[in-house]
Amino acid sequence: MTETLPRPTLNAEGFKRALAVHAAGVVVITAQTDGVPAGLTATSFSSVSLDPPLVSFYVDQSSTTWPSLREADHFAVNVLASDQADIAARFARRGVDRFADPTRWRPGPLGAPLLDDVAAHLICLPYETVGVGDHLLVVGLVAEAEVRAPGRPLLYHQGRFGRFIAHP
Repeated sequence: MTETLPRPTLNAEGFKRALAVHAAGVVVITAQTDGVPAGLTATSFSSVSLDPPLVSFYVDQSSTTWPSLREADHFAVNVLASDQADIAARFARRGVDRFADPTRWRPGPLGAPLLDDVAAHLICLPYETVGVGDHLLVVGLVAEAEVRAPGRPLLYHQGRFGRFIAHP
């Protein structure tokens, strides 16, 4: 006999507080459609598979940036370095030109914007997109990867950006 789990009583605020104690790396996902760059900050980035090389991130289904990214034939994952909290904040903000000064970027080998001074770039082809709750799980097939500056990563923890400090 299968036992039924009780309905969760956790409210959204309690759930957010619990998740806030988990530190996450920060990336900016970028793409270009019809010559117009688009990008957003993600803290849900993860590796999925080595063979084939797959990565993933989640995006809110209500994102106003996602439709532009979805239309692109490829996207770039820009892994932010510890001193790039300003870029993470800019790409998370609504109603601003995320690619205007002081953002520095260049078109990548397939055209997706590559941000300057990041720790790494991954060029990805869309692999799968699945609706999960109020978000979309986006999986990309990594076509190219370049480590630019293997220093400390930018982290997101308890609603703030911060830096990783290794144990001695």
